[in-house]
Amino acid sequence: MRPLLLGVLGCSLVLSVQAFYSASDDVVELTPSNFNKEVIQSDSLWLVEFYAPWCGHCQHLTPDWKKAATALKGIVKVGAVDADQHKSLGGQYGVRGFPTIKIFGANKNKPEDYQGGRSSQAIVDGAMNSLRTLVKERLSGKSGGSGYSKQQSGGGGAGNKADVVELTDDNFDKMVLEGDEVWMVEFFAPWCGHCKNLEPEWTAAASTVKEQTKGKVRLGAVDATVHQAVSSRYGIRGFPTIKVFRKGEEPEDYQGGRSRGDIIERALDLFSDHAAAPELLEILSEDLFKKTCEDSQLCVIGVLPHILDTGAAGRNGYLEVMKKMSEKYKKKMWGWLWTEAGAQMELEASLGIGGFGYPAMAAINTRKMKFALLRGSFSETGIHEFLRELSVGRGSTATLGGGNMPKIHTVEPWDGNDGQLPVEEDYDLSDVDLDDDFDKDEL
Repeated sequence: MRPLLLGVLGCSLVLSVQAFYSASDDVVELTPSNFNKEVIQSDSLWLVEFYAPWCGHCQHLTPDWKKAATALKGIVKVGAVDADQHKSLGGQYGVRGFPTIKIFGANKNKPEDYQGGRSSQAIVDGAMNSLRTLVKERLSGKSGGSGYSKQQSGGGGAGNKADVVELTDDNFDKMVLEGDEVWMVEFFAPWCGHCKNLEPEWTAAASTVKEQTKGKVRLGAVDATVHQAVSSRYGIRGFPTIKVFRKGEEPEDYQGGRSRGDIIERALDLFSDHAAAPELLEILSEDLFKKTCEDSQLCVIGVLPHILDTGAAGRNGYLEVMKKMSEKYKKKMWGWLWTEAGAQMELEASLGIGGFGYPAMAAINTRKMKFALLRGSFSETGIHEFLRELSVGRGSTATLGGGNMPKIHTVEPWDGNDGQLPVEEDYDLSDVDLDDDFDKDEL
């Protein structure tokens, strides 16, 4: 059977992965290495497109984006981020679909979403409107430039210093070595110029990492001139030195860049590598369904046969397949749910499940009200191929039935046992007259 390639990320055309912009364009290609210097520390107004190379809508936008950049040259900066490659930047600014355009104006750490049209003229008009607003704010004294370096003393979007954990000789072992979190630790000296340059980047990254990993990855700092015992233990000879600590493993040297984007990218990689697979949950209530699916880019739902059709052993086999796939794709941080056939009829109807038999599987993007169905086998191989296509956004999608989320019923959880056939009630037929004349054929 040839599998139908499906995707839920909003781009329906299959495209070759290629660079959209070159050095000859007036669009600045932005990466974690240069984003802070080019955008955050700049006094200029920036329009930044976050795109994915495989996205059809992004490819269609490219010529207009280039044309707008040329028209705005010397007036407004226009940039682009390959958010598929540089996921840390996309995650830092809450990018969930492509293309996403953000305006970095007076407060660079709180960009605004661009809501205008996608033609070059509409983009230029939107940029000029934002520029006029920025100039008026500066004239009124509300804004005095927005370079990141100018915002450090005020905190705000620059990050919260409290999110960088102060580590000492006394608390280092308990917090770092004995804790369950993954740690990135900076060893610094107060007189070190490079350390002073790193401080705002480390602080900003610490706040973002804490939020995005829910505290599973922490950033700490050790004043090595004061806490010499722990610094000597790890052979610290230069400043700043950054080391990665994972429970039960030898520490490793951090080899990445020193911008907040580089630091966040490494932290998110560490989080993905060591995070537990998302829990596979039975759909028991509307609240559980909403929390699981609305908190995730995709929600993978398995609809399993009735317990009387498979018994506990058969059902556990299907659940084990789903658990293995959730482990395989845990870096995606998708939601994983299952239900029994017939328990959530409205959900099945909205997904068009049932015609292919059970077990069945669908992946839902609740933000876009789109879904895709597994057309191959409900096996590790079949599901892997299905999810692999979804993860790169290829194929077509369908709109959730009615364009709204279906009603989710509150049900009792499966008790883990085989199903029991309903007990048939015995009827007393002794008083019932039966016609004994079986020789007559009556119509």
